[in-house]
Amino acid sequence: MKIIKISSKLSFIFSSVVSMIFVVYFGYKGLMVYFVQKAMDDTFIGGSSSDITVTLWFAISGVMAFSMFLFFQFIKIKDTSSQRTIQKGIFFSWMTATVALIVFLPHYIYFILLTFLATIISFLSSITLKRKISDELIIKKETLSEKEIYLLQKLAGVKDPKK
Repeated sequence: MKIIKISSKLSFIFSSVVSMIFVVYFGYKGLMVYFVQKAMDDTFIGGSSSDITVTLWFAISGVMAFSMFLFFQFIKIKDTSSQRTIQKGIFFSWMTATVALIVFLPHYIYFILLTFLATIISFLSSITLKRKISDELIIKKETLSEKEIYLLQKLAGVKDPKK
């Protein structure tokens, strides 16, 4: 069985694109609710509506914008074990978002598919990083470190070759 290899950079970029889509959509919904609220305030005499709906749409948009910024920052991390830990967190976050969308907003099929695809990509990226880490450990075990070489030379009674 051939395993699909997905780099962590691709996973971070895809997650940031999905977050960007959410930012645009939730910002749009927030603006529409804001304009409807203002129109209702102008129409009804003495009518005051709650700002909580507008605040929630913009708050969700802001959180997704912040996560998009974080995904772009995660690309800069070079340590594979740190990347794998981050990929696990991203996987569980997207999985939670997918389940929440299915439960609370099942009519948003495209958003459910986007978050599910982001979940799959982050999961495959985590598996790829796991294999990369195990390969790096095997390579490290096959070669001796400088200190190990020095100690073996001392044990064998070889003079220091560097001098």
